[in-house]
Amino acid sequence: MKKNMGIALVSLSLFLTSFAPSYSIEEVLSALRNGNARELAKYFDTRIDISLPDMSDNFSKNQAEMILKDFFGNNGVKNFVVKHKGQNNGSQFCIGLLQTRNGNYRAKLYMKKKGSQEVVQEIAFQAEE
Repeated sequence: MKKNMGIALVSLSLFLTSFAPSYSIEEVLSALRNGNARELAKYFDTRIDISLPDMSDNFSKNQAEMILKDFFGNNGVKNFVVKHKGQNNGSQFCIGLLQTRNGNYRAKLYMKKKGSQEVVQEIAFQAEE
């Protein structure tokens, strides 16, 4: 009886861990294309480096969401075009062009594996000249 209970618990544990959230960079890019800060923030680490044309710092997840919501709202995101993306030592990165009604921004995004999931640790926007 104890053996069957042990097997059942191990099986249940394996089953439940298979449903742990596993984020991909494609989900992050989709939120970026839509200028959706709330959706984008779901993938943030607990602290994230944000670099904008007028500010750059390390913020909490909630602060970062509000800052990007303001940035996206003020600029009116039209689209995000991927220029390059890749992987390096278990991390993912993407460089692209954020197209807005106020002009284009070179964008850089960096995700790193933390525990069992990938989280966004850095996002930067630089105005295109």
